[in-house]
Amino acid sequence: MREGEQMTEDRFAPIYVISAAAELAEMHPQTLRQYDRLGLVTPQRQGGKQRRYSLRDVELLREVQRLSKEGVSLAGIKRVMELEHQVSALQSRVRELQNDLEAERMLRPDPERVFAAAGPGEIVAARRGTRVRASRAVVLWQKP
Repeated sequence: MREGEQMTEDRFAPIYVISAAAELAEMHPQTLRQYDRLGLVTPQRQGGKQRRYSLRDVELLREVQRLSKEGVSLAGIKRVMELEHQVSALQSRVRELQNDLEAERMLRPDPERVFAAAGPGEIVAARRGTRVRASRAVVLWQKP
């Protein structure tokens, strides 16, 4: 596992009890319970239904607090967070599709190739800028 991956996983590790998470986010524990009920920040649960917050959850709590101070309602904050999650998922999907496209391009013939008439009735593929061995060859290409 690479160093960056370890840090990412650690950010999502549920390690903070509600009092520690509240202190890190500079909030009252009851506020964290309310945000959990509203679905703004959803911590993981331990055996006795005890909430465990990750570093990522604390970052989200701080973001909720920042937006709230700017005058955004809790419903508005929830919608903003949903849209940010959707954008993140779409960006991930775009990266996945770009990788698939690149892999597909590697399997297909080069779109930059051209064709030449090498002999009577013979057409051969040639790379752009290369000559065909027959001196009477006519090179055909499509305008880019």
